[in-house]
Amino acid sequence: MIVLLDRELSFPDPMSADADGLVAIGGDLTIERLLLAYSSGIFPWYMGRDPILWWSPDPRAILFPQDLKLSKSLRKKLRENSYNVRVDNCFETVMLHCAHAGTRQQEGTWITNEMIRAYVNLHESGYAHSFETYRDGELIGGLYGVSIGKMFAGESMFALENDASKVALVYLCSLLISFGFDFIDVQQDNDHLLSLGAVRLSRRGFLEILRPATTKKGFRGKWTTYGENNDFLKVK
Repeated sequence: MIVLLDRELSFPDPMSADADGLVAIGGDLTIERLLLAYSSGIFPWYMGRDPILWWSPDPRAILFPQDLKLSKSLRKKLRENSYNVRVDNCFETVMLHCAHAGTRQQEGTWITNEMIRAYVNLHESGYAHSFETYRDGELIGGLYGVSIGKMFAGESMFALENDASKVALVYLCSLLISFGFDFIDVQQDNDHLLSLGAVRLSRRGFLEILRPATTKKGFRGKWTTYGENNDFLKVK
């Protein structure tokens, strides 16, 4: 049975999700509720006119940072050393680009103004981060997500040039390895993510590794000081 949330800060057991992964409806997007959701293996996803929908899909896809697969073309671009990656430099701008990317694909966008405000609040509280790819000082791609303990939940990516978002992902994975993070939650599996090295887990298997990761001491606060170090982008 799908639970209708009220103002009480709680979620049902994600194992009670329906066949599509829907756990609950309603509630709000406060910092406290979002942190509880991610720590419980649940995330919001809904279109603008819908109520807030909370999901815990089965199977779930994750990416171990050390297992990121680089294509030959991406390796070649990284060797050119023409990219610069910054962290937490323009979080809201990255979200807006991700929202517009969905609109351009004629799919609408789940990154509504309400979602943007909520995740900007998470960012300002030190839990959400953006990774931005620049060429010659111009923003050409990026991604953003939520960090709790030693788990990073990837939310969305955009690219104005080929592979620009993947360059940001390379930096993210390298930085998370240096931080000792356990995994990236990429939420829903698809061929693109699997080609990058993501793997499928059952919902139960995901929840078993989630709690240990989210209860470890993490790196709350802006990660801006870890930008500009493009040694992470150097490949052989």
